[in-house]
Amino acid sequence: MQTKTLQEIADHVGGTLIGDGSIIIESASTLDSAGDGQITFLSNPKYTPQVKTTNAAAVLVAEQVETNACQIIAEDPYYAFMQTVVLLHGHRQHPNTGVSPKASIADSAKIGDNCNIAQFATISDNAVIGDNCQIYPGVFVGPNARLGSDCVHYPNAVIYDGCQLGDRVIVQSNASVGQDGFGFATHKGAHHKIPQIGIVVLEDDTEIGAGAAIERGTLEDTIIGKGSKIGDSVVIGHGAKIGAHCLLVPQVGIAGTAQLGQYCVLGGQAAVVGHIKVGNMVKVGGQAAVINDVPDGMTIVGSPAIDANKAKRAYALIETLPDMRKKIKQLEKKLKQ
Repeated sequence: MQTKTLQEIADHVGGTLIGDGSIIIESASTLDSAGDGQITFLSNPKYTPQVKTTNAAAVLVAEQVETNACQIIAEDPYYAFMQTVVLLHGHRQHPNTGVSPKASIADSAKIGDNCNIAQFATISDNAVIGDNCQIYPGVFVGPNARLGSDCVHYPNAVIYDGCQLGDRVIVQSNASVGQDGFGFATHKGAHHKIPQIGIVVLEDDTEIGAGAAIERGTLEDTIIGKGSKIGDSVVIGHGAKIGAHCLLVPQVGIAGTAQLGQYCVLGGQAAVVGHIKVGNMVKVGGQAAVINDVPDGMTIVGSPAIDANKAKRAYALIETLPDMRKKIKQLEKKLKQ
């Protein structure tokens, strides 16, 4: 962690400073918790009242607000806050250990320059590891798998045979990439396993959360598009296609062969059935069940998922349904009389 003046932070994020630029900022915090020497942010207007009472030394905002704290006006306060946190705190520093003699590395594997491969990691036959990769203990990289440069694989991450990962791919601990898809042919009550002959492709700058499972394709590859972030405990089925720069919040489930466009956001525990297409820039509410194709730009919620505006009106009626039923029965009785 390092300290910066407010003016240095404003310059770093390209913002306009209102207040004393010589104030020293030591760390970042929330509106509620921030105090002297700390900076916070406002990105959601509903929290504006908290800006008036915050004890932070400075606040990153989109426009000037009423507050006793100094302000840095930035086009995107949340992005500016991210830049500030990186400036002050930096990202996790990985150990520079080189290749441990206790790692199991096949003679036919190819290891790039400046890699750190920890003890008890396994790099299988004909696997390729790019430059500057960080492989933590217990990681398994299967035969013929390929990792690009600057990848980070945390403890016990598993990359199955033949999978292909781009540059700067992060796989968190206990995630599984490329295990067999859930494919069975049921015949006379018995379930017979179908060979899964596809692979998983993780494009550049993707991140796979802890405990997530990305299945290999039955026939076609499972693909996670560039820059997409897959949360903890997410399951993506065999042959699914996830477009670029999507966000899948923890516990999302994507069935096999489903397709998501670019810049989609899926809330926690949302589910998408197989064989459907979800367009670009679609937002799906938490616990929603997507069972039909979804056009570009829609926001959907509910189970089954429908347009959010319609859903709000529908769900507003739910708590009044018992009274409505009672009134209808009373009207039916009167009509019968």
